[in-house]
Amino acid sequence: MDDVTGLEDAERLRGELRSFLGVDADPVAPTTEVISTVREDGFARQLVHLVTDDDRIPAFLAVPDGDGPFPAVVVFHQHAGQRHFGKSEVFGMAGDRFQAFGPVLAQSGFVVLCPDSIAFEDRRPGGPGTDVRDDDWEQHYNGLAFRLVTGGTLMQKVLRDAMVAVSALLVRPDVNPDAVGALGHSYGGNTTLFLMAVDERVRFGCASGALGSYRRKIADGTGIEMAEVIPGFAARFDMEHVLAAIAPRRFLAVSGNDDKYAADAEELVALARPAFRASGAPPMALSEVRVAGGHALDAERFKTIVTWVTHAAVASD
Repeated sequence: MDDVTGLEDAERLRGELRSFLGVDADPVAPTTEVISTVREDGFARQLVHLVTDDDRIPAFLAVPDGDGPFPAVVVFHQHAGQRHFGKSEVFGMAGDRFQAFGPVLAQSGFVVLCPDSIAFEDRRPGGPGTDVRDDDWEQHYNGLAFRLVTGGTLMQKVLRDAMVAVSALLVRPDVNPDAVGALGHSYGGNTTLFLMAVDERVRFGCASGALGSYRRKIADGTGIEMAEVIPGFAARFDMEHVLAAIAPRRFLAVSGNDDKYAADAEELVALARPAFRASGAPPMALSEVRVAGGHALDAERFKTIVTWVTHAAVASD
């Protein structure tokens, strides 16, 4: 791959990544079916299904009190080997309290959408629920393997679903289309990185515990998450290309200095900075927070992410 500096290079990269990953630039919006609504402090939480021609994606949608238009954010859940958790963890109903971005951002005036990723929570083949099942790992693996042998990839499906979620927000009259963002930790951070690289409609984003190169993971013997298993990808691209394709939009990379999944995050940010400068991006459009600690989120990082996302939404408007 040749040099990745300059706005025209970022545009070229986006096109090449879309082509390689097999996603469209502007997907059709889904139909949003409201299944149930629960009143929370300062917002309404809805269980919705995002319905496309070939799928039905369960998600939680939080709508703040008031008239809007509101900024909006898609929050992609983590992995953590817990396929029984997805959207419920993001809304503080299960799992790690430092994954519960949904209520905090909704109370801060965001429309928040969190879809279950394929093979997680209500999108497991056995049906809805947050119970642990013996075949959770196997069914996730099958989601990868079946697509590979039929000419697709799991990442293609994950990205198409993520773009459907963005479309679902953009058609809402109470959402400001110039202030739609994405965030996620670990697996959710991977999704955010790849989504922003191919979908310019996402105006700002934050990935935590996710910015790590293929070359470093291979050298260190670090596992590669199933959706990142994309045949031939690392022979042509690496994560500095993904990050450079986000320019000139605002992006924050958060990592711990003992996190093997983001071991070279600082190096990748440095490699992508010239592309952001040449693109005319505003100062600090590409930001990095590196703290002491490992992979898991903590109170410090959680607060940092919420504060940054709130400011980035205002700056993107």
